[in-house]
Amino acid sequence: MKVQGQHFRSIWLEQESQVVMVIDQQQLPFRFEIKQLATVADAATAIADMVVRGAPLIGATAACGLLLAAAKDPSDEHLSSAADVLLAARPTAVNLRWAVERILPRILAVAPSDRFDLARIQVEELCEEDIAGNSRIGDHGFGLLQELYLQRSTEQPLNILTHCNAGWLATVDWGTALAPIFKAYDAGLQVHVWVDETRPRNQGASLTAWELQAHGVPHTLIVDNAGGHLMQRGQVDICIVGSDRTARNGDVCNKIGTYLKALAAYDNGIPFYAAVPSPTIDWSCRDGIKEIPIEERAAEEVLFITGALDDGQTVKVRIAPEGNQSANPAFDVTPHRLVTGIITDRGICGADEESLLKLYPEQRSSSEA
Repeated sequence: MKVQGQHFRSIWLEQESQVVMVIDQQQLPFRFEIKQLATVADAATAIADMVVRGAPLIGATAACGLLLAAAKDPSDEHLSSAADVLLAARPTAVNLRWAVERILPRILAVAPSDRFDLARIQVEELCEEDIAGNSRIGDHGFGLLQELYLQRSTEQPLNILTHCNAGWLATVDWGTALAPIFKAYDAGLQVHVWVDETRPRNQGASLTAWELQAHGVPHTLIVDNAGGHLMQRGQVDICIVGSDRTARNGDVCNKIGTYLKALAAYDNGIPFYAAVPSPTIDWSCRDGIKEIPIEERAAEEVLFITGALDDGQTVKVRIAPEGNQSANPAFDVTPHRLVTGIITDRGICGADEESLLKLYPEQRSSSEA
């Protein structure tokens, strides 16, 4: 994707030094800043504090954290300790563990002197796979959007509702739920996106709206509670969301508020899809509602909000009485019965175990274990 005409990924390796660069998403949409990660602690903090966020990008950042650890000390003890630090950063997104468990055994299998070079190769491969997989999600989802557009009798734009941010900022590039929208827009399809603000961190308002504006995609920002109203009035044709972890039975865990959008879509007969890269499917999880850990984040995110003044200065203000208590679950789980289908890098399937296994037959043996 491009920012002011220049192509950026959300994370990349500096070729001339042993550091990782990321777009600081805490500063968006008011400032576009690049942040340097030099240690595994930097990587873990970036994940925990949401300098980077989105399941695929969290996985890529964790992989880069192992690379930074290998640069400092390639011993078994240090790398294993680094893995523990990264795994503790955030509990819900399965891509974090997937990335660590993919890369750590491979670099531990070679001599310490070779570990940094191998880690770099592994990180680059993981990032390229993420980009290619998300592009394929975009292709499959574009076909779905095109089919819906052609089925309609009106010449009005296809109205798509999304929740949180599942664009290129949530991945290495392209995004998941937004990838089909970018592809459709680039192909000349008339699309319009309803963008949920996504309280309490406002990733929709701060990130999704920023991405769509930068790309030129028509969109309208709405408060989180407006989605059901728009569906009742026939102003939503399809919902597409991302996922931080999808269970093998098709349950979809995503940013808090997704479940309510799925309920409204179901009640109004509107198709509801989740865009899910392969690493986001947790094949060890058989029931998302019962088994997926839901991260409880700090109350401060609910009690305060950050915005910009007319002079461009950013300020954080309290929006609740002092001394108020707040619960802040970061995710919810949408049961598979409410999900029309899952858009993966291998194709689109139903939200159930057998349909997923048809796309991923190599996982069938684990279902019989």
